[in-house]
Amino acid sequence: MKLNIAVLPGDGVGPEVTREAVRVLRAVSDFCGYEFRFEELPIGGKASVELGSPFPPQTRERCLASSAVLLGAVGGPQFDSLPNERRPEAGLLALRQALGCFANLRPAIAFESIASCSPLRPERILGANIMLVRELLGGLYFGEPRGIAADGKSAWNTMRYTEAEVERVARVAFKLAEGRRKKLVSVDKINVLENSRLWRQVVNRVALEFPEVTLEHALVDSFAMNVITNPTRYDVVLTENLFGDILSDETSVIAGSLGLLPSASIGGKVDLYEPIHGSAPDIAGKGVANPIGAIGSAAMLLRHSAKLYAEADSIWVAIEAVLKSGMRTADLLPSTEKAKACTTEEMGQRIAEHTVEALNSRMAYFAV
Repeated sequence: MKLNIAVLPGDGVGPEVTREAVRVLRAVSDFCGYEFRFEELPIGGKASVELGSPFPPQTRERCLASSAVLLGAVGGPQFDSLPNERRPEAGLLALRQALGCFANLRPAIAFESIASCSPLRPERILGANIMLVRELLGGLYFGEPRGIAADGKSAWNTMRYTEAEVERVARVAFKLAEGRRKKLVSVDKINVLENSRLWRQVVNRVALEFPEVTLEHALVDSFAMNVITNPTRYDVVLTENLFGDILSDETSVIAGSLGLLPSASIGGKVDLYEPIHGSAPDIAGKGVANPIGAIGSAAMLLRHSAKLYAEADSIWVAIEAVLKSGMRTADLLPSTEKAKACTTEEMGQRIAEHTVEALNSRMAYFAV
């Protein structure tokens, strides 16, 4: 197995968490005898300042030539004064467009060992395992026209979707639901938005191709309440771009921390993997960021791009084992116990070690 992985560390804590994700991938590669090659490339605010672009042409070229892209995070207040076209977020949107990834997969899992980290009651979240599928290339983020009036007193964005855009992301969500609990909730705002009427119409049509999957529709406002009050009732959740961005951050309280959540963006020329958290400039360089979201993104890379299912599962087994052992980064501890926190590197190292143990145990089991 050969993989050429483009690594885009980015800004803030991005380089720190990405380093640990690469550590775990190297551990898998070394143990299994695979050939994983990593090429580090610039993106985001730092790239904009040093190279004049948040998504330099060389980065674009090398990403498109890779097997998969692993991204850290972009952005920071020091880049706020840059022109819009040079801001880190412009680089991220350009990356997504270049790769063509239209389906963003964002899991939210309630690990029993850290249920107390969530502000929700443990009995409410235990057993929750949600896969949110967010459409990534349409809606308000990319719709035209958009702009700000010359006098600065008004601004506008366009929420636009075509049948084809809705159909392709819906099909991804239904296929995922087929392999899980066969339940899918499609989130929209049909009582207000004409856009949502098209969305629901297309989703209903795609549902006919998947008779084993139970489809439910929900309005985004009521869903936002119900996913917190009763998260275990949900399996796969399908949303448009803006709703998915907001709801996936909301579901981080189910897991206990934004730092735990990975993501995969699939369906295009090359797939993109990144934790859903931002660059967290307030803790950058301190070695305290939680790398589990980035490491989970690496596990999703192995599953979706490399089709290495056992290896991907071994990383998740390792993550759960390390959390059960009591190891915690600062975001998983109350303020009175922050001194007990491990570093970003210590967490990554321990998960890499446990991943090898999980792979070794699996080999021993199948050798019997």
